[in-house]
Amino acid sequence: MSELQINTTQNVKITFNAAGAGERLLAFIIDMAIKIGYMLVLNWTFGAFDNMDQWSQIAINTVLSFPVMFYTLTLESILQGQTIGKKVLKIRVVKIDGYQASFSDYVVRWFFRIVDVYIFGLGFFVMLFNKKTQRFGDMAAGTAVIGLKDNINISHTILENLREDYKPTYPNVIKLSDNDARIIKETFSVARTAKDYQTLIKLRLKIIEVVGIKTVKQSSDMEFIDVILKDYNFYTQNM
Repeated sequence: MSELQINTTQNVKITFNAAGAGERLLAFIIDMAIKIGYMLVLNWTFGAFDNMDQWSQIAINTVLSFPVMFYTLTLESILQGQTIGKKVLKIRVVKIDGYQASFSDYVVRWFFRIVDVYIFGLGFFVMLFNKKTQRFGDMAAGTAVIGLKDNINISHTILENLREDYKPTYPNVIKLSDNDARIIKETFSVARTAKDYQTLIKLRLKIIEVVGIKTVKQSSDMEFIDVILKDYNFYTQNM
């Protein structure tokens, strides 16, 4: 499994393990099995409609096939870069720039399945010879698929140790995603260690803008960012 370096907008490099072609193929097979199972159930359930005219059957089959057609696009959008197969294999789609992939990115990846999957499985062979294990859809969308199986401790995650009596300050932090919180923590840790106060200022201003904070209650950038991370953990762990 090759390493994948993601450069955040704060020029912080975060290293992940790129999901291997074998893992991605197995996830694809699991998802395909789910789709086939769905179609078999439909054929068995709606076999009674065989006596309908041809155009009615075509209309019904078209509507009922939508979940299969949009399976990957829908689940990746809802589950933040994962389908059921990807969840089982513990892999996820992310942006190369470190941000969570957007709906438009998932649309691009989904559209390129025409080339990657349905033209002799070309995408699989492209992944074999690509350092980031990207298929054409990933290259076009600026995404990659990473493994989530790393053995890491709490300092390498978005988690924070909270006191039992901890009281949050900024409820709007729920506007952040897990990916946002991870980037904030990584950037904060590097900048604090390097005493890079300019980056801390930029990070504080960006958080205020994204979260929509009107009044900052902490006296320093480091204290403010630390509270943001703790508040995010408090609300997400208690949702």
